[in-house]
This record gives sequence, structure tokens and C-alpha cells, in this order.
Amino acid sequence: MSKLTKEEAKFLAARAQSTAISQELLDPEEAQFIDGGPIDEKGLPLDAKKFGDGIDDPYLKTNPDPLFGGFMGTGVSRRSVLQAGAALAGTGLTGLPAFGKKKFDPVINICYIPITDAAALLVAHELGFFKEEGIDSKRPTLIRGWSPLVEAFSAHRFNLTHMLIPIPIWMRYNNKYPVKVTAWDHSNGSAIVVNEDIKTPADFGGKQFAVPYWYSIHNIVSQKIMKAAGIKSVIRPQDAALAPNECNFQVLAPPDMPPALAAKKIDGYCVAEPFNALGEIKAGGKVLRFTGDVWKGHPCCVVVMHEDDCMDPEHAAWAQGVHNAIVKAQLYTGANRKEMAQMLSREGKKYYPFPSKVVERAMLFYDPAYYNNPAAIRHTEWGQNRIDFQAWPYPSATRLVVNELKNETIVTGDSTFLDTLDPEFVVNDLVQYDYIRNSLMANPAWRNDPSVPKGDNPFEREEVLVI
Repeated sequence: MSKLTKEEAKFLAARAQSTAISQELLDPEEAQFIDGGPIDEKGLPLDAKKFGDGIDDPYLKTNPDPLFGGFMGTGVSRRSVLQAGAALAGTGLTGLPAFGKKKFDPVINICYIPITDAAALLVAHELGFFKEEGIDSKRPTLIRGWSPLVEAFSAHRFNLTHMLIPIPIWMRYNNKYPVKVTAWDHSNGSAIVVNEDIKTPADFGGKQFAVPYWYSIHNIVSQKIMKAAGIKSVIRPQDAALAPNECNFQVLAPPDMPPALAAKKIDGYCVAEPFNALGEIKAGGKVLRFTGDVWKGHPCCVVVMHEDDCMDPEHAAWAQGVHNAIVKAQLYTGANRKEMAQMLSREGKKYYPFPSKVVERAMLFYDPAYYNNPAAIRHTEWGQNRIDFQAWPYPSATRLVVNELKNETIVTGDSTFLDTLDPEFVVNDLVQYDYIRNSLMANPAWRNDPSVPKGDNPFEREEVLVI
């Protein structure tokens, strides 16, 4: 092993301190989900060279599926591609990928991050809603970070999952991976949590801030809030000098955020629940702003499937049943929050490694006069909840996400694919609307969600985003 540099030794010392605080902050069942990711022979994380502006980011690498390449468009099944390939055989045309066959597996196999965004998928399995549709399902598999979840899904180890809505945009149009968004998992469900030094967004000058992924609603909304307060978002090494009006963004896995806040390695973070509730209860953090109070009824995690599974007509009945089960689970979860929080917690069926009081807070506690920061909720007239479970993938929201990524939000890695990305094309190409529309039409109670328009057409809305 080569000798550590001064900078590497400093990093390891800081990491040891953070680990010690994590162990003190969290009990063993929670702490098993805290780690620093893969390390090299020195014990340094493979991402020790922090990702500055323009530096390629290994968190944003996914190999395109060689079976599908960039050929799969809306309404196109792999079978039609195979048939086209057969028709081309003998024509002398070369350069097409060699398409193999992946056997369709009708058993639902879910992977998930331990956040309340995934609740509907977990409930659909646990309460037997998939089985009611004649579909078998395996107990969902917990994965602690977005990068390994994306990799596991991309390798076809799982056929149903939830992802932050910008991730499939990046996967499909940058990595040419045939992913489809088929519904929203939920709406709202995230917040900005800060230490005692941050009173307003303007206090983030010269500070460190974490998001769970560059391609996330958390990154989009946080940067908009910072910009409105006169703070410039930057991506630099954590020890780089910052101007008084600059806030440095970094990516942390959600379970790492509360310990990092407690260790004062970051000054704030934006993430999904229950890591905001955990930050409040165990890390001395406070909610500065709920994201659903900035963007009314915003998407965060969406339901995603492999394109061949949800676009092939032979699988249509199966895919429809999947979405029927998800909508049933959403409606049940929204109507039985305390019961579902207890079931999902470690005192219940152990889908989350957190006590029920943390999960209950994440799903239930949304006091308009928020106890330690009255500015956390400014738009009480919107009638939102801390998290809601609404499945319709509003095209207007997808359009807004693409425009924000193209024009406003800084990310690292190669983002040149955004330059020519047409929001209208994404709205029509990325999302499969049929199954979820059918499920919602059969379950009209979904219209009671506070983010759904109350007029004649609940499937269209105007996005409301007010800082």
C-alpha cells in the first residue's frame, strides 16, 4: 500500500469521526445502512476525488442494455425490433446490435430505497394487491443508494422499482437505456433539513449542501430556492474555497445525510422521507422548507419498468394488473397512514430500518404552524400533506422537469444530451400512460388528492411552483 498523502490522511480522519458520530447517533439496526461506499486499497472511497465542474461523475454511469440499444420508442416492442432485424437479414446491412432474448418473468421483483416514496410498491406486495390481480411477487429488496439501485435495475435483476423522476430521463436519453415511466409513486414527500446556523436560504453562502442524486427533484428545487435567495449553486471539492454567495452541492446516499449533518460535514440536505424526520429526531436538524410547499403536488419518485415488459402487447394484461395493484396500494396507504407506517417500520414488517415514530412522522406530521420553523410551510391554502400518494404522471410536470434540467439546474458528468432534448418529445416518449389511466378511471377516489384539479378533467393541470 502506498503512503497516504496529507489530504488523504485528513479525509480518512474526517471519515472516522463521521463514522463514530453515526454509530453514536443511530442504533445498530439503523447504522447497518450507513457506510461510505466502495473503497480502494488505502481505505479511501473510490469517489475521493470530488467531482468538480465538468468532471465526469461515476455516479452517472450506466451501461446501455445491448439488447435494446436506442431502438425502442413509444409503442414499439422488442418483438417488432426482432422482426425488423429478421427482415433485414440477407440485405447486407450491418452494424445493428446482436439482439438476444431475455425471458419475460411475470413474477414482480421490486428493489427499493428505504424511503416513503416506495411505500405503495411495498404495500402492494405486503397486502397482497398484486396477488389479487393474479400476479405473484417476491418480497422487495432494500438497496441503500440510487447508483446501486439503477445498476441493479439496468442489469434486469428487478422488473419494477421507483426512481427519482429525472433519473429515467438521464437513463433513456443519455445512456440509451430502454426504461419507461409508467406512473407516479407519490407526490411531495421531501424537505430541506438544516443545522442551527441556517435560518433562511440566504444563510447558505459559503456552506455545504447534499442531495441524493444530481438528477433529482431535490437538486432542482434546492437550486431554485438558493437562486431566489441570491445564492449561487456550485459543484466543487468539499475543501474548495467558496465565495460568500456560493453554496457547494454534493451527492450523498440518503442514509448518510443525517449523520453527516450531525457531524457538521454538511450544513443542510434535501432528501425524501423518512430521512428528514430522522434528521429532526436524531441529528438535531430542523426543516427549513418542505418541497411540496414550493412546488404543489410535485413528482419525486416515479414507477419505472423495462420497456419490453410494459410495451409488448402480450404483456398488457399483466402490466395492467401491476398498475391496478399499485393504485389500490396508494389509496389504502393514504387512507391508513398510521397503520401503514407501523407496518413498514422495523417494529412491523421491517421494510424500513427505522422505528415507527420516525416513519409515522414522515407520513403524518405536517403542522401548518411548523413547530421549529414557521417558514417551512408558507402555502397553507394549497392543502398539501407531508406526502401524498397520487399516481397520474402529469405531462406538465415532466415538461417542467426537462426544462429545469436543460436551463436552470447544474449537474456534473456529461449532460450534453440535454442540449437537444425536446420536452414535448420526452412527454410522449418516456411515459406509458395507458395502464395507469385505466387504473385511475376504475378507482375514482384518486381525484380526492389535494394536488388533483377539481374540474372536469383531472388528467391535466397547470404546475404551481412558488418560492
